[in-house]
Amino acid sequence: MRIAVRAGLVGVMVAGLSSVGGAADASPGTGVTGTIIARITVGGRDYILREITLQPGGSTGWHFHDGTLYVRVRQGMLSHYGATCALDNVHGPGAEFVEPSGVGHVHLGRNLGPRPVILDVVYVDPAGSPLSQDAPNPGCDFQ
Repeated sequence: MRIAVRAGLVGVMVAGLSSVGGAADASPGTGVTGTIIARITVGGRDYILREITLQPGGSTGWHFHDGTLYVRVRQGMLSHYGATCALDNVHGPGAEFVEPSGVGHVHLGRNLGPRPVILDVVYVDPAGSPLSQDAPNPGCDFQ
């Protein structure tokens, strides 16, 4: 199912809910903030719509997710690194991608550009799980 369709489904499901704000999860990241736009729990899953902003020079820190994320880049260029320390993709405005779940998918996002990166993210998590889990640097010479 395309990411936009999933995002639309979550949008329909959370229509009418009041907005819930919050800071980004505590992590070794720098220059990153997040705001929860809406959340709903259905069938043992949390569906969370969140806006994430990554300032120029910022990093998400090494982490993984307990659920699957559907991401759309609204602004900027996000450099994405996997646990091998290799750059595995650069996502620009309009790009959509999926972050798979689990400790086997440790990753880091960096903003190497001159303007903020803004992401629209739909989390599909097991109910009650955190938005992300911190992970140790896998041996890369950058953060």
